[in-house]
Amino acid sequence: MENNTKVREFILLGLTNAPELQVPLFIIFTLIYLNTAIGNLGMIMLILLDSRLHTPMYFFLSNLSLVDFCYSSTITPKMMAGFITGDMVISYNACAAQMFFFIVFATVESYLLASMAYDRYTAVCKPLHYTTTMTTGVCACMAIGCYILGFLNASINVGDTFNLPFCMSNVIHHFFCDVPAVMTLTCSGKRISELILVFISSFNVFLALFVIFISYLFIFLTISKMHSRKRYKKALSTCASHFVTVFIFYGTVITMYLKPSSSHSMDTDRIASVFYTMVIPMLNPAVYSLRNKEVKSAFKKVVEKAKLSLFCRNV
Repeated sequence: MENNTKVREFILLGLTNAPELQVPLFIIFTLIYLNTAIGNLGMIMLILLDSRLHTPMYFFLSNLSLVDFCYSSTITPKMMAGFITGDMVISYNACAAQMFFFIVFATVESYLLASMAYDRYTAVCKPLHYTTTMTTGVCACMAIGCYILGFLNASINVGDTFNLPFCMSNVIHHFFCDVPAVMTLTCSGKRISELILVFISSFNVFLALFVIFISYLFIFLTISKMHSRKRYKKALSTCASHFVTVFIFYGTVITMYLKPSSSHSMDTDRIASVFYTMVIPMLNPAVYSLRNKEVKSAFKKVVEKAKLSLFCRNV
């Protein structure tokens, strides 16, 4: 703990040190972040405004959009500021806070995807009992449980990481305070902390994946028994967007966190991190809206109302 107090701040190396790339990267990530904010906040507003979307599926989707916006906002603004100012210094407490909220929102997203898989299982496999199973109370409890697990996971990981002595360096070879990157700066007790990280990450990821796998197993078994082509297509379209999101999200998470630090490549990790901290939150609204007739219909309805309102004002 005596060595731990020597580190008052960290230096983030960012994505690149090349001066000629700073402005282009700032423009690219600004556009990504704006798309993320507009897409996710727009999805939330759309769900709130259209009563037809007040269903369990869209309740979880609105929470997913909120989480995507929040965990992108935890990382992206600091990195964008670094491109312009060149100041990549982050205080000890700010680094811990950034890591904490990133883990919270990433964990919540993982369990929300599992909750959405169970919702799809109930809708496809038990349609007659759907309204009595997925009640408002049940959905609220599932969502609250996701957030509780997120805060619990973050508390354990951040507490364990920042309880280690940092005496090797204060330079983080990353663009944000990610657990593996910060953990490499410690000089003792790292092995146990790495095992704790892998164990907790494995538990959270595979528990959520287990729920998703079992849900989709029953969904595909039910779909395969459907004789009606219309019902078959409807069931597939109901699950397609969620399945794509699960594949993208868990593919990058497993690549990043479920391996020992000795096999981590800092450059590879940074590229993968850009994908799941910025690109995935931007893609999720598009994945759900482009393949969803109800979302498209709700969007058209909102646009028509806005046009009518403007027309009435002008008249």
